[in-house]
Amino acid sequence: MTKLGSVTIGRVGVLIGQSLAATDLRVAGQLIEELGYGAIWFGEGLGREAFTQASILLGATRRIAVGTGIANIFARDPVTMLNAARTLAEAWPDRFVLGMGVSHAKLVTARGHAYTKPVSAMASYLDAMEIAPAYTAVAPLSAPPIVLAGLGPRMLALAAERTSGALMFFVDAAYTTRARQIVGPDRFLGLISLVAARPTRPQARSIGDRHTRSHIEMPNYRRSLLRMGWTDQDLVDAGSDALFDAIVPWGEPERIAEKIDAQLSAGADHVALNVVSPTQDRLAKKELALIARQLLPR
Repeated sequence: MTKLGSVTIGRVGVLIGQSLAATDLRVAGQLIEELGYGAIWFGEGLGREAFTQASILLGATRRIAVGTGIANIFARDPVTMLNAARTLAEAWPDRFVLGMGVSHAKLVTARGHAYTKPVSAMASYLDAMEIAPAYTAVAPLSAPPIVLAGLGPRMLALAAERTSGALMFFVDAAYTTRARQIVGPDRFLGLISLVAARPTRPQARSIGDRHTRSHIEMPNYRRSLLRMGWTDQDLVDAGSDALFDAIVPWGEPERIAEKIDAQLSAGADHVALNVVSPTQDRLAKKELALIARQLLPR
C-alpha cells in the first residue's frame, strides 16, 4: 500500500475537476471512497481555492486521502501555504497531502503576478517555508507530506532533494522510467493520467481531444513532450494518434487497467485517474466503477 509519510494513498487515485457544484463534489468524494480508490486529487487554476476545496472533500469523506494537485505557489505566500496545510492535517489526521506547483504563465499573470523562472521560484518558496515563523495554533500529530508538480529534470531533482517527491502530468511510461531515475528509489513519484473510457480510438479522441489540445498549447507541457522525444508534428492541434495512445489510456476497462499498470511498472508509486467525460459538469461514475473492478483489490 503506497504511503506518503503517515498518509496512505494507495496505488490508484482519482482527479476531480473544478466544475462540480459543492453538493455534487461531496457526493463524488463519497463515491470515490466507496469504490476503493486511495486518494482524491484536484487542481486549482482559476476555480475553487485549493484548501477550501480540500476541506469540503475531507469533511464529506471518512478515510480517503485528499491532495492538492496542485496548490499554486503564486496564489498565497509560503507561510499561508504551510499553515493551511497544517490546519487540514490537524483537523483530519493522516489524510491530507500538500501538492504544490508553479502552475502556468497564463494562470499566474491572470492573478496579476509575474511568472518567473519555475525552478528558482519554487526553490525560493521552499526556502521561505523552512524559515516560517513558529506555528501558534494546535499542531498536527504528523506534518503533512509535501510533493511538487514536476516535469523537467531540474524540478524533479528539486522535489527529490527538498520534499517527499514529485507529481507529474501528461507523461508517457518511458518518461516515467526516466523520472524515477532522477528522483531516486526512495522518493514518491506520482502522476495524473488522462483516461478516455471509450472502446475505439475515434470515440476516445472525441472526448479526449479537447484536453490534449489544451495541454499541448501550454508551453510547460509542450516543452516536456519535446523533451520526451515527441516531434513538432506530433504536437499539431490535439496531437498525433501515437501521442494520444502513449499519453491517454483508452478502451475497455481491461485495456485501461493495463496502461495504468504499465505506468506503475515504469516507476510510478501512484496514478490518479482523470477520467474525461463528454461534458465538464459531471463525474464519470460508471467508468470509474468499471475501472476500479480491474485495478483495485477486492
